[in-house]
Amino acid sequence: MIEDIWVDPAVSALRPDFAVLVIGVYGLRNGPTDDRSRAWLAEAAEKAVAADDARVEAWRETYRAFGAKPQRTRPSVDALVRRMPPPEINRVVDAYNAISIRHGLPIGGEDLTRYEGTARLVRATGDEPFEVVERGEPTIDHPEVGEVVWRDDRGVTCRRWNWRQCVRTRITEETTDALFLLERLAPLSIEELRAAGDELAGLLEDVTPEIRTEFRLVGFD
Repeated sequence: MIEDIWVDPAVSALRPDFAVLVIGVYGLRNGPTDDRSRAWLAEAAEKAVAADDARVEAWRETYRAFGAKPQRTRPSVDALVRRMPPPEINRVVDAYNAISIRHGLPIGGEDLTRYEGTARLVRATGDEPFEVVERGEPTIDHPEVGEVVWRDDRGVTCRRWNWRQCVRTRITEETTDALFLLERLAPLSIEELRAAGDELAGLLEDVTPEIRTEFRLVGFD
């Protein structure tokens, strides 16, 4: 799965420094937030980057470059560092949210069993379906033309690069195989990106010691 993930050149042209560390994790046993994952979030909150950190500002600049308004639809890491204490979701989501706010980089978590085809980062045509829930009801939305989106064969899995995930592929307590997308822009270094990936893998091994993990860096020469 992860060996096929790709980034469209039209996206790379926006930010040639963009890279994504892809991590595939297999055999997870997730569950509700517990004292262990709550402690991860609390420790990360004490060491969280500020909203005006250069690593966060780089994402706001990038949103403006493809026509999004970051004050209205914030990059995921921007939204997280402004929300303290961090939300408690489940053990796996708590793990990657803790790494996100500590390092100042967006991290997406996806249920691999819900994917149809290969994950790829592209500029939208505008007719791709995006499955959400509005006012408690399932709804199909669509991205704007030229918007940067993650998608698979079925439709958009995350809008505006890392702003909002679809309901279909989100990680739940029943997730066993997961895809994590750690997204880098300068000034975050590739070395710190890899370190963040190693830290996330360590937390996930704490959740499930027998997991199998694969890593791949995409979109950086």
